[in-house]
Amino acid sequence: MADHVASLKSKHKFSLNWGYLNAITSGMSAIDLSSLALRNLHDAREFAREYGFDLDQPATIARIVNGHREAVDFIAANFLAPGQECLIPAEVRHAADPLQLLVYASQRAEQNELLRMWSCAVLKVMHGIFYIDSDLKLRHFNTIREQVFASLDEVIRKDGEQYFLTDGEMCLPLLHYDKKSNKGRNSILLKLLQKAAYLAADIYDHLGVRMTFATRIECLLALDALQRAHLLSVTNVDPQRTRNTLLDMVAAKEVFVKYRTLLERSTSYPSELLQTMDAELKALSQPQTRSDNAHSGSGFASLQVTLRKMIHLHDEAPTQDAEGRDVDFFFEYEIQLMDADSHQRSLTGPASHGAYKQRQVETARVRVFGLELLKWIAAQPQPGAL
Repeated sequence: MADHVASLKSKHKFSLNWGYLNAITSGMSAIDLSSLALRNLHDAREFAREYGFDLDQPATIARIVNGHREAVDFIAANFLAPGQECLIPAEVRHAADPLQLLVYASQRAEQNELLRMWSCAVLKVMHGIFYIDSDLKLRHFNTIREQVFASLDEVIRKDGEQYFLTDGEMCLPLLHYDKKSNKGRNSILLKLLQKAAYLAADIYDHLGVRMTFATRIECLLALDALQRAHLLSVTNVDPQRTRNTLLDMVAAKEVFVKYRTLLERSTSYPSELLQTMDAELKALSQPQTRSDNAHSGSGFASLQVTLRKMIHLHDEAPTQDAEGRDVDFFFEYEIQLMDADSHQRSLTGPASHGAYKQRQVETARVRVFGLELLKWIAAQPQPGAL
């Protein structure tokens, strides 16, 4: 005999949280929510347990407290003007129990709108922090970096201050060779907050290199050299992460075929010929728009390829899985190719890295605060104003 009988009767008022349910069924990112759906601190603790936290462990409580402190500091440093941190309500900024923020974030607007909005903002940043801290790949970052750059070092040579890309046959001089050996924690968090899913696994530029050549023709030749050296192949390129705003391949083929014989006859490095070819390529090329990065500025041009490399942890603990096999996984890193003109444009104006980062900050700020809270912040007196 069943212990329960089907019933719709409830101890509480019979209602549905339509906003929350719509968010779940429509695939809305958590960062775009304006409230949660918890009734009290007991619900908040159950929510935290299902999230993955063992609240009986002191270390877990410390992690939550530290995540709260880091989130508040991050918001003050990146999204508020100096002196505006006092706009964050004390109940949110100095919460004795950060889980109380989950309750505040679930309150109806008429109860305490500011507590709800500020709690949501801090919780969104805390969520990103916890994902970063839970990313196993970042825990093995030193090994990953060594193995990724070991492959790249096989094709990069240095003579004095001059770098060259070589596959053992062709040797191309680089104007600049820039390594990104780590993405700072602050930069990772900022990037997560402006992405739809905002998961640490979705950050693809922790590691990478930028190679700048004199001409776009040399970028084309570099692409071929990297392919022959097996750093680029059909099996290790992530096609969905290819960003090409540099090379019109139809025009490049036309120019290359026209001048191929002259290239083959060159007895020394054909700089002048490459410049001639490059000028003709630019005249023939159509604008390339293979980029879905909304923060890239007008005029920014590069070829960016994301590669998967298998990483082996046999020299680290834990070194084996439950069946005694060495632990291996794929890690993605970037190779970016640019010509001298594109590199120069990237130093100033809308195509510059500084302008790019500021657009990222603005996107993240809007998503973390929401339009209501942004409007309220804008209406507050500026720090130091009379």
